[in-house]
Amino acid sequence: MESPALAENRKAAAVKLSPAPREVRLAGAVTAVPSLALLVFGVVVLVNGLGSPAQPGNNVFVESGTFIVVALAFLAASAGLVLGQTWARSPGVVIALIVIGLGWYLLGPSGEPLWGVPIALLGIAALVLLFRRPSRAWALGLREGETETEAAERGGLAGRRAEREGHEED
Repeated sequence: MESPALAENRKAAAVKLSPAPREVRLAGAVTAVPSLALLVFGVVVLVNGLGSPAQPGNNVFVESGTFIVVALAFLAASAGLVLGQTWARSPGVVIALIVIGLGWYLLGPSGEPLWGVPIALLGIAALVLLFRRPSRAWALGLREGETETEAAERGGLAGRRAEREGHEED
């Protein structure tokens, strides 16, 4: 038998997870891959920089710190997508576009197609997942069978959220 406190915690956790479509959660997982790679890269830069002699105009702490902070911001957006938070969709799109640009640069100017192609495909996959119909409907707050115009008249995502909160109070 489950304790009342545990049941209440489980109910609260279920309320916090929004009904995001599978595409959004997959996009969160896909955008987490380059985010984790960037975090590892920042740590590697720091470790390598600590072992080498200091050079004028080169601050290894700033360089690695920049990579680590950006990676943590990307990971926050990725986690937001996995958890079904609507605020994370726009940062997820930005991450996907950055990853596509990185893949293009590796493929073209850098002449590294073995790295460029998979990285670009990762970004394209995230972008496609975030713009599929279920993802867009979720971000706009559409109900099943509702048009974008009808959702806008109802208040879209804000209207859906207000309705959900109104039902919880009853």
